[in-house]
Amino acid sequence: MSYDHNWKPRHNPWAIALTVTLATFMEVLDTSIANVALPHIAGSLGASQEEATWVLTSYLVASAIILPISGWLSNRFGRKRFYMTCVILFTACSFLCGIAPSMPILILARVLQGLGGGGLAPSEQAILADTFPVEKRGQAFAVYGMAVVVAPAIGPTLGGWITDNYNWHWIFFINIPVGLLSLWLSNQMVEDPPYLKARAEEAHRQPVDFMGLGLVAVGVGLLEFTLDKGQEKDWFSDPMIRAAGITAAALLLFFAWWEWRHPDPIVDLKLLKNRNFGTAVFLQLVLGMVLFGSTVLIPQYLQVLLGYTAERAGMVLSPAGFVMMIGMAVAGRSLGKIDPRALVIMGYVATAAGIYNLTRLDLNAAYGTVTLWRMLQVIGLPFIFIPISTLNYVGVPPAKMNQISSLSNFARNLGGSAGTALLTTFLARTAQTHQVQLAMNTVPGSPAYENYISRVAAILRDHGTSSAQATQMAMGRAYQEMLRQAQMLSYKNAFYVLAVVILMLSPLPLMMRLPPKKQKPSPEAMGH
Repeated sequence: MSYDHNWKPRHNPWAIALTVTLATFMEVLDTSIANVALPHIAGSLGASQEEATWVLTSYLVASAIILPISGWLSNRFGRKRFYMTCVILFTACSFLCGIAPSMPILILARVLQGLGGGGLAPSEQAILADTFPVEKRGQAFAVYGMAVVVAPAIGPTLGGWITDNYNWHWIFFINIPVGLLSLWLSNQMVEDPPYLKARAEEAHRQPVDFMGLGLVAVGVGLLEFTLDKGQEKDWFSDPMIRAAGITAAALLLFFAWWEWRHPDPIVDLKLLKNRNFGTAVFLQLVLGMVLFGSTVLIPQYLQVLLGYTAERAGMVLSPAGFVMMIGMAVAGRSLGKIDPRALVIMGYVATAAGIYNLTRLDLNAAYGTVTLWRMLQVIGLPFIFIPISTLNYVGVPPAKMNQISSLSNFARNLGGSAGTALLTTFLARTAQTHQVQLAMNTVPGSPAYENYISRVAAILRDHGTSSAQATQMAMGRAYQEMLRQAQMLSYKNAFYVLAVVILMLSPLPLMMRLPPKKQKPSPEAMGH
């Protein structure tokens, strides 16, 4: 296959970067907005809270299925065509979600929306990698990264405001103008490089690996379902989760064996033999666990233990998004001047310190304190995200860029699902352990317990409660307080475990090779 190594896009690369970033912003924003509106959706469609969570699960499952195969789809149908199809599907299904008259129709529309949304990120990263020479990629990924972090930061607040002031239908309708603008700009700006057009023509002549396609779709779908619903159903004690988990493992193992031997695989697993990419995929997996896991833990802590509303909890997270935005710009500019591996190590150490600091949270934490600590916790993430996104492509031929993007995005999303599932389970189990330990001290005869009961009972009696009733109520208060303390301790444990895991991973980037020194976009600069 011949490559035109001197190919450059006709339009300004930065205009292309902003164009593809627009669709990402829309997709990530939609994911975080929907979380806040779930109770409203359940109420207006007459569904239970558990049924409403399928609005999120169905999207995640569909998105996870499309991620690993999006590289293959881009190669087969042309990246621009595949990307624009994803934007059309996402925008059209946003309209269908907004007008959905019942929960089953809304869930079906969310599945189709997830198929569109899941294909956006890998295509965009591959477009950026092709559009910019290797020394400018860091700054390009910084622009893209800003959308990824700002959208979840403003999503919960915007979602709360829209559902309070209008209704939940508008959280889907706001995607339509953004989607149409993105579509028009993509049509004008984005183009496929000559090697990709040649690749698409070649791919059309090769038979489709239907076995691989079926295995990855069903296997990843079942894995995502297992992770998302596991804790809710008490994991493998539930026959449905047990069956889904075992089937997913068997299908994905067979898929790996099948793809490794296939001449034109749907997912090119042999790319993992590339030292940079293999390490980057593992680091992306862990980054997903931390990023998504901590974004779930903090609002949960605020709402469950400190009594915050969803909108107020969202406002605690928002400033951190803007800290990351500044961090992205700094990391993008530092990339050409500082060893990217050193940046990643620095990012991991700073993130571990920030998460360890969250173990100081207690039941009296002030709004400003939690906001500041969340800002400190995310300060290192841009210095992980951008260098890894750039080091991903070192030593990889241009024809494989679509595969690289889809696999690394898949790793991050899978990490997010696994991290959220494991942390939720960890919280539930450790809270039970702490409850047992605390209960051993809250027994009649314990001086501290007796003192607490007598003080609370005295206050209640002063407010006109009878003596017997005051003692009963004081005992109830003591029990409630014990539950809150047990939950708080379990959150502290979760933050501690996350911090230790991240710190242990910090030396790993040293295994990665550096990109070639500054040069014109020759075969080496493109990653050969």
